[in-house]
Amino acid sequence: MSAPQFELALRLPLASFALELELVSSARALGIFGASGAGKTSLLEVVAGWRRPERGHVRIGGVTLVDQAAGLELAPERRGAGYVPQDALLFPHLDVARNVRAGLPRHAGAEDEQHVREVLTMLELTHLEGRGVAGLSGGERQRVALARALAARPQFLLLDEPLGALDLPLRRRILPYLVRVRERFALATLFVSHDPTEVQALCDEVVVLADGRVRAQGCPGEVLRGFGSGAGGFENVLVGRVLASGEGAARLALEDGGELCVPAAGLAPGERAVVALGADEILVATEAPARISARNVLAARVEALAERAGGEVRLEARLADGQGARLAVTLTPGAVRELALAAGQRVFLVFKASSCRVLTVPRT
Repeated sequence: MSAPQFELALRLPLASFALELELVSSARALGIFGASGAGKTSLLEVVAGWRRPERGHVRIGGVTLVDQAAGLELAPERRGAGYVPQDALLFPHLDVARNVRAGLPRHAGAEDEQHVREVLTMLELTHLEGRGVAGLSGGERQRVALARALAARPQFLLLDEPLGALDLPLRRRILPYLVRVRERFALATLFVSHDPTEVQALCDEVVVLADGRVRAQGCPGEVLRGFGSGAGGFENVLVGRVLASGEGAARLALEDGGELCVPAAGLAPGERAVVALGADEILVATEAPARISARNVLAARVEALAERAGGEVRLEARLADGQGARLAVTLTPGAVRELALAAGQRVFLVFKASSCRVLTVPRT
């Protein structure tokens, strides 16, 4: 087992409850998930050094940031955190370029400048360098805030709902840039969110907080299956490698087993791709349909069926005859009854390639 990236054991009194937790995780990217008021942001503030816990310790990547019992507490500026808040907090009197460079040392060298150029290019901000931040869109502002955090070469990242102030369509357009950052920089990351799709796409492990306590911890795709993604419902997030690309579509070999046809989206063979697929975008058939326009007709085996609030049924199925990637499907009780669906049954999952949203930005 790899060494822990995060070791958090602390107690912090808050207005209506105490944030009190003990958790250890070897994940490089750890999601902190929960409703508003669960204690997520307060936890980040302890890690950043803006709040002092009543007791406990915080270690990230083997470095002790605070240990009350030992009398050790690093100042915030010595912790090496790169912080991206929900509302960007850009300097209004500076243009994009100077906002991004605000965290650099006074006498930045050639290597620092080269790093800044890489960050600006990766986040597609070079054409905005001279523009004032007041005229930026919400998505552009968040990319500038992310670039500013990365430009300072942080030891770890604290992402406090960086997409939370954006509407759902814009969040989905910006999410691929966060996926790109995760893949390009091997940084320990604490990512706060109440969106299951974002946590699945970005995190190796998730902790669910409620009233300042850890209620669940584990693989995001398993832990968060009981949660929706706002008006869009639950989304499956799948990861694979591109086998081939052409005629507007790409074929992926999924890491957990099975294959998928998705929009090409600039993907090249061998490239890693992250894809989201809504549970309500998938049709279920008990026999393989013939002469159908949908590019995905995937044999799977039903793993479980569960009734949910609102009268819907959540079907869980695995590709590759029950050995591959797991997909959630939303059905009506009537459909389940008419198809006589049951655990262990072989079915076919049917959906268009266009139903798959590629969350990977093509490499620049």
